[in-house]
Amino acid sequence: MKESIAKLEETQTLTKDEWTVLLSHRTDALTEELFERACKVRIQHYGKDVYIRGLIEFTNYCRNDCYYCGIRRSNRNVSRYRLNSEEILSCCHEGYKLGFRTFVLQGGEDPWFTDQRMTHLIATIKQQYPDCAITLSIGEKEEDSYRLFREAGADRYLLRHETFNSTHYRSLHPQELSASHRQQCLFTLRELGFQVGSGFMVGSPGQTPEHLAEDMLFLKNLNPHMVGIGPFVPHHDTPFAQEKAGSLELTLYLLALLRLMLPKALLPATTALGALSENGQQLGILAGANVIMPNLSPLENRASYSLYDNKPNTGTQAAENLAQLRSKMEQIGYQIVTDRGDSLVH
Repeated sequence: MKESIAKLEETQTLTKDEWTVLLSHRTDALTEELFERACKVRIQHYGKDVYIRGLIEFTNYCRNDCYYCGIRRSNRNVSRYRLNSEEILSCCHEGYKLGFRTFVLQGGEDPWFTDQRMTHLIATIKQQYPDCAITLSIGEKEEDSYRLFREAGADRYLLRHETFNSTHYRSLHPQELSASHRQQCLFTLRELGFQVGSGFMVGSPGQTPEHLAEDMLFLKNLNPHMVGIGPFVPHHDTPFAQEKAGSLELTLYLLALLRLMLPKALLPATTALGALSENGQQLGILAGANVIMPNLSPLENRASYSLYDNKPNTGTQAAENLAQLRSKMEQIGYQIVTDRGDSLVH
């Protein structure tokens, strides 16, 4: 086991069997050593800086019906909303004053936001905040749409592959969605010049160590600029309401392994970590992460963007409480920086 971690740090690669064993046989001693190695690698490339992204959840309408998601199309109990351009620009204005230099436009796959509306919005934000990066997280599109977004000024695109294994993917998604199309979207985005983010849920129903091994191999092949992972957290209005949440400990373990495998990638300490532990994001940073995405969305809409139960919207998860987040990072020896925070991956 220690030999596999040493090999990973040296070569940034393992076989599927090596991954499976490493993911199946965690021990406290092994985890502690892994965290130490991951932090060392992280500091080597990024120092102790933590980059912040301003998250704007601008629509919770979605055409998809993914079995794990609280804003799935068939959930009739969601209070649906769409922010208009003025509201989105107001979020950017407040975020810029607070020190954010990346805005993440995240939403369900909402057909109302056509390519024309999105490109106009992207171009407007870019014109008003030319020193800021624009990240999109709006799901699966065709190549022509992605190209338009890139030409309008979008810099980054986040699209978790969720699970590489096609059979497992089918158990989490309706028939019209496929693992292969989602994966192809990621390669298309990379070819178009986006800084690309992928990732997966940890502990999703039916997930095995072999599935996670396949996820790691896929990410190694993709070589994304960012990888976002978080524990599966059930939502009460989905078919998975009674399923067990993913493990905080396994998520942190995987974060550290990702840092060794992709030493120059940006790794967020995701909001879902905060759903399982009050100090979840601090623990994520100590496991090798270096990005946090506080919420810039209007206060009245945050609870309605409910992807899973107990999603944190206040405290250090809220952009207006940036001072509190700075303090929590300083407590563990890290500092929030005002920076676009581009990935070192090429």
